[in-house]
Amino acid sequence: MILALTDSLNPRDYWFKMKLRVKEEDEIQLSTICRQLKLKASDGKMRVTDCANTEGIFRIIQSVPSPKAEPFKRWLAKVGYERVQEIENPELASKRTRMLYKLKGYSEDWIEKRIRGIAIREELTDE
Repeated sequence: MILALTDSLNPRDYWFKMKLRVKEEDEIQLSTICRQLKLKASDGKMRVTDCANTEGIFRIIQSVPSPKAEPFKRWLAKVGYERVQEIENPELASKRTRMLYKLKGYSEDWIEKRIRGIAIREELTDE
């Protein structure tokens, strides 16, 4: 990930120094976000590798001081803003869901049935 987000010639060193910098600045503790797991490397050997879940990856991206990371940071800000708008106006979430299903190629009939099925399921679980 660091290789993709930076122009670093040595991504491993960049990652190591970034973890130290973030720890010093007391932004976040990357050690609580990343867990080291043994994964098979390209040479076939099992190597300890820093791993994170989706939320952790997003937090790491926010900490990368690189122009290549900026499009991801802007996207994260946009999505966060949209979710805040949906909390204020739940109808926006419904419209977004319909749009995503449409972009995936589902028919209007299928989308309507799916949305209705979700609403019925929510009513039943509320009871």
